[in-house]
Amino acid sequence: MPTDPEVAPAPQTAPAPAPPVAPRRAHVRTVHGTTVSDPWSWLRDRQDPETLAYLEDENSYTAGVTEGWGPLRERLFEEIRSRIQEDDESVPARKGQWWYSARTVEGEQYALHVRRPDVDGSPGDDEVVYLDENDLARGHDYFRLGDLAVSPSGRLAVFTTDTTGDERYTLRIRDLRTGDDLADVVEEVTYGVAWSADDRYVFYLVPDEAWRPWQVRRHLLGEATTSDAVVYTESDERFWLGLGTTRSEALVAIGAEAKNTSEWRFVPTDDPTAEPTVVAQRREGVEYRIEHQRDRLLLLTNDGAPNFRLMTAPQGDSGRHAWTELLAEPVDGRMEDVDAFAHHIVVTERRLGVPELTVYPVDPSGTLGPARRLSFDEEVYEAGIGTNPEYDTSALRFGFSSLVTADSTLEEPMDGGPRTLLKRQAVLGPYDPDTYTSRRVWATAPDGTEVPVSVVHRRDLTHAGTPAPLLLYGYGSYEIVIPDRFSSLRLSLLDRGVVFAIAHVRGGGEMGRRWYEEGRLLHKHNTFDDFVAAAEHLVAAGWTSPDLLAARGGSAGGLLMGAVVNQRPDLFRAVVAEVPFVDNVNTMLDASIPLTVTEYDEWGDPADPEYFAAMAAYSPYENVTAHDYPAMLVTAGLNDPRVQYWEPAKWVAKLRATRTDDDLLLLKTEMGAGHGGPSGRYEAWRDEAFVYAFLLHMWGLADRELLPSG
Repeated sequence: MPTDPEVAPAPQTAPAPAPPVAPRRAHVRTVHGTTVSDPWSWLRDRQDPETLAYLEDENSYTAGVTEGWGPLRERLFEEIRSRIQEDDESVPARKGQWWYSARTVEGEQYALHVRRPDVDGSPGDDEVVYLDENDLARGHDYFRLGDLAVSPSGRLAVFTTDTTGDERYTLRIRDLRTGDDLADVVEEVTYGVAWSADDRYVFYLVPDEAWRPWQVRRHLLGEATTSDAVVYTESDERFWLGLGTTRSEALVAIGAEAKNTSEWRFVPTDDPTAEPTVVAQRREGVEYRIEHQRDRLLLLTNDGAPNFRLMTAPQGDSGRHAWTELLAEPVDGRMEDVDAFAHHIVVTERRLGVPELTVYPVDPSGTLGPARRLSFDEEVYEAGIGTNPEYDTSALRFGFSSLVTADSTLEEPMDGGPRTLLKRQAVLGPYDPDTYTSRRVWATAPDGTEVPVSVVHRRDLTHAGTPAPLLLYGYGSYEIVIPDRFSSLRLSLLDRGVVFAIAHVRGGGEMGRRWYEEGRLLHKHNTFDDFVAAAEHLVAAGWTSPDLLAARGGSAGGLLMGAVVNQRPDLFRAVVAEVPFVDNVNTMLDASIPLTVTEYDEWGDPADPEYFAAMAAYSPYENVTAHDYPAMLVTAGLNDPRVQYWEPAKWVAKLRATRTDDDLLLLKTEMGAGHGGPSGRYEAWRDEAFVYAFLLHMWGLADRELLPSG
């Protein structure tokens, strides 16, 4: 396939120094009459000194084996950095009397949040830095900003920070007139904050011992946080709370959501101590979300419509008896979202994996006017509503990106008119998007289902039957869509003749609700079959070959990686599994582990023999067997609350003891971070450079020079 010189054969990698050996300790598990030996179960005990010693030994081994990659990693890091405009700023967005944006400064890891006063409808010259993440991060090895919300008056801001990676945040409130933080501090909160209309109250969420957001509390500024009122407690362990304010700023919305059931409440922002009003009582299998417009609610629901429809109900009488249909279920797509403005609504749908945005004017009676669909030129892309904090506006801001077009911020009059490109993310250096091309191809799964695969590569790679190195990415869980978005980092692969592809497998949300349903619970095997089918198609069509094919996935996508290397280890040269959910049976059997119970609707409750058998049949850890595996890079986070560190650690230990090959197997654990890996943009770029160095070595491309762009 490449027109440049033929790819060199991948080097034979000798494991030196010797890899760590995790000792076996007798442990058996008997469930539903099935007894399984689990000699690495002891790695779950982080208090055991041998556990941390083993993780450190694996890190030392990884560092030793990859020491010679240092120059390549540094070169990749500098390539990545050289394409990024380090001094940069987002497009300012107006809210009230201020224009808000975030900017980065060369040499600083984190963003500065700034605002400028409104002057005749435009940002003034006087910039105020009201939150500097770099200041907050000083003295910490890890830092992440969670929520940041400015109060309705613009005088205050509530923000949350995490300095360990365990996603348990500290809440603070800043007086934006003085820059000082108030004495009001709340520890151990999770995602979700909201203001009352008078700036006096802050609503926030706290997690239970299983890390599930389970309680909404209300804090009165100036009072002791120990006296904060409990607004709502969710007692059903399958449900996860969400919290926010509607764009109209009229309601604090409180959502209780399981994987297939939801229930919403609201509190008027001008009556913050009122009891929450239930919109509609939960009903198993029925989902809905709410938006607010004037004196009514908009409800996006699957009630009577598997691919969702839009309903409306009076704010004062929102029970199901009062719901009336505003927009019917799409015939050939999935209604994903609704955004309400004072005089318009914007509906996001997805058809054949591609998003569509449609604007409807709303007359004073609430009736929708003629639809106006926004058009985009490319075959595969991602688009979505951008930052639109103002409720009463006539302009819509939205984002667009594709595998070849950098992230773009656009604005267009809601009633039609010329589209304005407000910003396109800069890609520094010699970069010409016409150097690259993207397309959609289709693979056929064993049951006959057509699986979409998005592909991007340089135009000067001809599809002439000469295989190219190819990286295939996959996820396939929680109805999450893997977007066809641009990445300037990825150019370090594309410009070395690598093809990048995304397998949009079942379990995701690319092709409607059916796509999700056919990739979860007892149908989870379809996720793995689809990915294998995508890989086989790319090989059969001449895009790549098994000795040049690599795969990558993280979290639930890491489970996908583990399942496919058990299923078809011969199909891949290398695999990157980041924070992989690979010990799913043991995790799902332990309800004390964070998030386990909320996951039953996604994976199944192993207390049921049928679900237990289904999970045991594909669990990567359970199904490691004595055969050759691809070269593998596995990552973990010691403080990860979503995928516990011991899952990848146990998996690697078992692979080392069981596989029949001596190919490269690396475990890299972030000892001071969580699910998202290291914090800070420079550290994230270095992390990506490490992954790319691993892949390039496996492809035999470590010494290949970059091809010119443009």
